[in-house]
Amino acid sequence: MDVIRWCYFLLLLQPLFFSPSHTQTDSFTSILISQNGLDFVKNLLVNKAIASIIPLQIPRIEKSVKIPFLGGIDVVVSNLTIYELDVASSYVKLGETGVVIVASGTTCNLSMNWHYSYASWIPPMEISDQGIASVQVEGMEIGLSLGLLSDKGGLKLSLSECGCHVKDISIELEGGASWFYQGMVNAFKDQIGASVESTISNKLSEGVSDLDSFLQSLPKEIPVDDKAALNVTFTTDPILRDSSITFEIDGLFTKAETNQVLRSSSLRNSAPSSICPGNSKMLGISLDEAVFNSAAALYYNAEFMQWIVDKVPGQDLLNTARWRFIIPQLYRKYPNQDMNLNISLSSPPVVKISEQYVGANVNADLVINVLEADQVIPVACISLEIRGSGALRVMGNNLGGSVKLEDFSMSLKWSNIGNLHLHLLQPIVWTVIQTVFVPYANDHLEKGFPLPIIHGFTLEKAEIICSSSEITVCSDIAYLDSSQHPRSGLSLPRSAPWINTLL
Repeated sequence: MDVIRWCYFLLLLQPLFFSPSHTQTDSFTSILISQNGLDFVKNLLVNKAIASIIPLQIPRIEKSVKIPFLGGIDVVVSNLTIYELDVASSYVKLGETGVVIVASGTTCNLSMNWHYSYASWIPPMEISDQGIASVQVEGMEIGLSLGLLSDKGGLKLSLSECGCHVKDISIELEGGASWFYQGMVNAFKDQIGASVESTISNKLSEGVSDLDSFLQSLPKEIPVDDKAALNVTFTTDPILRDSSITFEIDGLFTKAETNQVLRSSSLRNSAPSSICPGNSKMLGISLDEAVFNSAAALYYNAEFMQWIVDKVPGQDLLNTARWRFIIPQLYRKYPNQDMNLNISLSSPPVVKISEQYVGANVNADLVINVLEADQVIPVACISLEIRGSGALRVMGNNLGGSVKLEDFSMSLKWSNIGNLHLHLLQPIVWTVIQTVFVPYANDHLEKGFPLPIIHGFTLEKAEIICSSSEITVCSDIAYLDSSQHPRSGLSLPRSAPWINTLL
């Protein structure tokens, strides 16, 4: 059974022997890699793996040959080195629990030293000769069958089968009386081919082990700032379909350094088979609105959403003299006194996402303070219900955006200066929201938060699609080495040589 058929056979058998090793937990972010994305990653891994293993040393081969009238001849092939490897074609195939990667039409070129010796008994003496040779291997097939499961919030990669088959090999000797010994060295073809197969298979097995360590070392969270991080633990085994693989991660915001995740009361539907139209893009990242609401709840609980407004840009509003026709009793009680406005959210903002609209509802309390001598005197509190709409955009590997005010409503919560005519206050409150609150929010929203992208990869030609309760970033990806951009996002420890080459 050749390498390709054996790998497929193992892939089909895996569901019979492996059962899911996890308990399903909530997932609020899905990452789907389409066939285009799989091919991109496969080509990158193949090229990087080749670059990292060349030159590849093959163990020396020793052989004794019986020659009539001469007796035993000891032949040694040493310094056997693969210095060039070329993959004509390769592809990746997905099964229910594993991945098959096949490279076919592979050729490699080797160099080697050859040496022989034998003892002559008429007259008694040792006869030897040596030289170099070039070896060409053609039609080589290489196949890997891999299992991929979630393990304690990370990913575990296992090697189910690894094979390498050499179809044809030619040897050309140089040096010494090479023309005379060509036939003798040709007897080494099978052993050289077997050594090439064994060495490449062992090297691939080591690479899979290194890649498994790499995957298990993926960080469980991405820092956002000094208050928050993004929980990127895997919640279930990867979902493999014919032409895509989907990873389900938690995706919610967590307090930095505490790992306390703010859970959502809503549940997502099962992972879709396609989250980008036609799977034309390499990558699709789908985020439930619960991700944004967990961020809002975290910053709210961190008491990050409170502002003291003592100056309104372009306006001289914060003095009781400017309010004498709006709230006459305020001016009479505190004539010509400076003021400030204390705005604090009374509950976490609520983000809603639909096909046509990304919006947020914000409930806040606005306390009017009078500044008298060294005292801050609260005189009234107005409850605000603010409704805004948002626009999202991808900046590098970050998802950011902006918000604009749609409308708001007011109600009097309490007052120490009697009843207030809220309709007269509305223009002032609108100005405060537009010139203070909205710019402050946009300053933070424009920075965005990191999407779960492994360092070294960057999004290209990203598009954002809104649907019921979630947004999806559909994008192609490119690979940049460490010299082309700063390290950010999922920064990873580097251990194995070929992993170092990749990163």
